[in-house]
Amino acid sequence: DDDDDDDDILTICLAINYGGRADILQATQKILQSILEGEVPPETLTDNNNTATEDYERLLSQNLWTSPLPDPDLIIRTGGEYRLSNFLLWNAAYAELFFSEVLWPDFDGEALGEALAWYGGRVRRFGGR
Repeated sequence: DDDDDDDDILTICLAINYGGRADILQATQKILQSILEGEVPPETLTDNNNTATEDYERLLSQNLWTSPLPDPDLIIRTGGEYRLSNFLLWNAAYAELFFSEVLWPDFDGEALGEALAWYGGRVRRFGGR
């Protein structure tokens, strides 16, 4: 196993006072400002080919507040709620979603173990079948 392997890294993100919609809006505003200032070519947004779409997705991701973080593989929602509630809306595109009845203050190692065991049984397809 290579010591530089990113598979060895676990990132845990608690989004306190974070809103996915607000994040997408502020990123879009930053990109539009960059276009107005001539830093980003306007065709990045309007060219209808896959390269432009990938370029814009990358540009949007780089301008999100969450840009330093990797996209999540697993999102755990506690408290018996079955919704994302404005959490990581852009980043969650290919995340596995685990819903737990356990309330956040009571979410302990056993509850985490249950979520990780469930995740370990998933087949990751990233949008494919």
